[in-house]
Amino acid sequence: MCGRFAIHSPTDQIAARFGTVGQLPEFGPRYNAAPLQMLPVVRAHPETKERRLGLLRWGLLPVWSKDAAGAARMINARAESVPEKPAFRSAFRKRRCLIPFDNFYEWKADGKAKQPYAIGTTGNEKPDAFAGLWEGWKDPATGEWLHTFTIITTTANDATRDVHDRMPVILPPADWPAWLGEEEAGDDRLVGLMRPYPADRTRLWPVHRDVGNVRNDRVDLIEPINPA
Repeated sequence: MCGRFAIHSPTDQIAARFGTVGQLPEFGPRYNAAPLQMLPVVRAHPETKERRLGLLRWGLLPVWSKDAAGAARMINARAESVPEKPAFRSAFRKRRCLIPFDNFYEWKADGKAKQPYAIGTTGNEKPDAFAGLWEGWKDPATGEWLHTFTIITTTANDATRDVHDRMPVILPPADWPAWLGEEEAGDDRLVGLMRPYPADRTRLWPVHRDVGNVRNDRVDLIEPINPA
């Protein structure tokens, strides 16, 4: 699974990297982004195909949800099941998105404790992009709309498998147009995009255990340490 990540690239840098247009949301750096937080997401307008950057809440709520209680259980969607699983299949076909990130975190068992690792790519251009799905949900009690997202995961690559058996789907820029629906792409092609990121372009490093607490959100959380 992917339950934490960092996105600290400035908002204007995110917009330039993804080629978004329109007003930018107010958003500061997050070194320990967690579920149920409002985080930057790139979506394509269904008619104009223009890319827009907005803040959506992490934890997908299908349109048929009776309440918001299940969002925390739907922060990830398995690539193997998104085309057919009722919670995800409509979004997979119509509401795909990109989630900008600089690195993400996974935990490796170390005796009774767990050592967190930051994981990123070796590319010089940042941020990178997770493959995601989004939904709009109308609160039946208030009538207000809430837009939410989930991060798609796949099997881990050789670089990260010792830390965790799953990893987020990381899409290179060449795949962004197809994923966002800017160009025609059938289910077979979309399924093919949900693959492990190349191990030789993946890097990881141990970080401080403070990242395990969602209340900690500071720059030194992404810095490498010498694990005890």
